[in-house]
Amino acid sequence: MAQIVLFHSAYGLRPAVHAAAERLREAGHQVLVPDLFEGKVFDTVEEGQEYREEVTSDELLRRAVTAVAPLLAPGLPPLVYAGFSLGGALAQNLALADEKALGLLLLHGTSDIREDAATTIPVQLHVAEPDPFEPEDWLNAWYLNMLKIGADVEVHRYRGAGHLFTDPELPDYDAEAADRTWAVALDFLAELDAELDAGRDTGRDTGRDTGRDTGLDG
Repeated sequence: MAQIVLFHSAYGLRPAVHAAAERLREAGHQVLVPDLFEGKVFDTVEEGQEYREEVTSDELLRRAVTAVAPLLAPGLPPLVYAGFSLGGALAQNLALADEKALGLLLLHGTSDIREDAATTIPVQLHVAEPDPFEPEDWLNAWYLNMLKIGADVEVHRYRGAGHLFTDPELPDYDAEAADRTWAVALDFLAELDAELDAGRDTGRDTGRDTGRDTGLDG
């Protein structure tokens, strides 16, 4: 089964993140949930963003890299990087820098894509429609850039949901959208598991031409 690194949002390591990790473990995955805020949890996105600015993006990325490093030792299985909002941006940065990454699961967040980036990993994004933190023009450009660098990318939109619609303790929560997200995400991870198992059975590197449908999902 795929080993997953799951990064929290700017709210910190909230109960919803632990619940998500447990959901993934129940599906058979090993899940690492780094605490990039070192125990700090916030009630509003403004407080979380203020802390992020205080710590700096570079320091958060350093903490993320440090947390993942032990899982990148030779002989260990490839990773699926995943994250919520800010955590999605960090997950994307790490996944695109990891030549052995198995996949990338983004919940509510994306990041800039470097011009020299290249990858063939499967990428799945779940995002509200509209989302004030992920504007339409940004998402369209992000999607095209992901295709340009070689990613096998799909985007799922959830009309009327709030930004962090998978967290039941936030005003953004949308139960129907959250249920749909997890159903699709678990299927995505099951496909990655099958790809990983096929690679092990044949003794080859995991192929990336999965035949998965791609596109902006209205």
